[in-house]
Amino acid sequence: MTMRHRFPRLLVLGASLALALTASFTNLRADDMTPGQQDHPCGSPAALDDGWTIAAPESVGMDGARLCGIAARLGLRSSEVHSVVVARHGRLVFEQYFSGIDQPWGYPEGRIEFTATTRHDMRPASKSVTSLLVGIAIDRKLIASTDEPIVKFFPDHRSVKSAGWDAITLRHLLTMSSGIKWDETLPWTHPDNDEPHLAFDADPIGYVLGKPIIAPPDTLWNYSGGGTDLLGNILEQVSGKPLEAFARETLFQPLGITDLEWKTYKNGKIAAAAGLRLRPRDAAKIGQLMLDRGMWNGQRIISADWIAQSIAPRFQAVGYFGGTLFYGYQWWVGRSLSEGKEVRWVGAFGWGGQRIIVVPDLDLVMMTTAAQYGQPKEGLAAMDILANIIIPAVRDAH
Repeated sequence: MTMRHRFPRLLVLGASLALALTASFTNLRADDMTPGQQDHPCGSPAALDDGWTIAAPESVGMDGARLCGIAARLGLRSSEVHSVVVARHGRLVFEQYFSGIDQPWGYPEGRIEFTATTRHDMRPASKSVTSLLVGIAIDRKLIASTDEPIVKFFPDHRSVKSAGWDAITLRHLLTMSSGIKWDETLPWTHPDNDEPHLAFDADPIGYVLGKPIIAPPDTLWNYSGGGTDLLGNILEQVSGKPLEAFARETLFQPLGITDLEWKTYKNGKIAAAAGLRLRPRDAAKIGQLMLDRGMWNGQRIISADWIAQSIAPRFQAVGYFGGTLFYGYQWWVGRSLSEGKEVRWVGAFGWGGQRIIVVPDLDLVMMTTAAQYGQPKEGLAAMDILANIIIPAVRDAH
């Protein structure tokens, strides 16, 4: 599975993340918690004045003691998880951070003491944010609709585009159904891996548009960071601003997110598909925005119609996560079995275990970060605690 962005120097070195956990919650040390959480109930969120309303789990119908079993559950799997954030009914009720080895984009690999104010790579969860920005651009009439042809935005690349691109629209890029021949599942150094060209080519847009179209649009789902980078470039064109500046103005500032980075590739191009770095509790705001159909603290940021379109299942994500997921507009749609009941959710997924999970029926958001880069069971820990601790902790749904 791909779901990543990496450079050769950031390849997984096999270093194991030592979580500051013991075999049981009763032995969880106070110094494993973020500053400000000590002497408070397990997982009590820090007061940061960042727009979140903080509440006790019991006040929103959740079992706080059960949530406090998350650390012990993660320890059973040597999960290499760095953070867990939970919100319900629009209130932040739980956050827990752990120390461990990470490979942050653009920084040396090393041990980091993660806290509520530490940024973390979102990796390809960035794609879901780029999708939201496309929706905002459409809401603001900067883009007419998702039916706009891609080639309209790249007249300077007419000479390099392959046959078939004239039929491809923004919607096809959003749903990964353009029919482009693209493979980023191969090792990073493999000559047939398409993803490194986004990072190192002088003209990555030309590289993407030069890729052959091997199937008519809407007939073949194929995961492609190249398509998302085209969307990012289009956003820069229609807004007249760098992608990060457009994102700050239209999305992050309204959400009260000020501490962020959006990394660029080695060639200087912004990594729309993979480069976002956020605090986990800020990333959880993205989930809350989806849950509240484009609203945050009473303010409309994006249309409810775009949210509905984004989370509508459009394709089977063949070859990913056992083929059990569907795909919308750069958002994953899936389900979990929790205590014998099927629970549906929507998610933003990033390589290494970055997960923003929205559970509409329970009015719930979970966000996790991790360093499970290149591991066969990447992301398993997040889905395990979702199904076996966080969802069961919702008392009024059982």
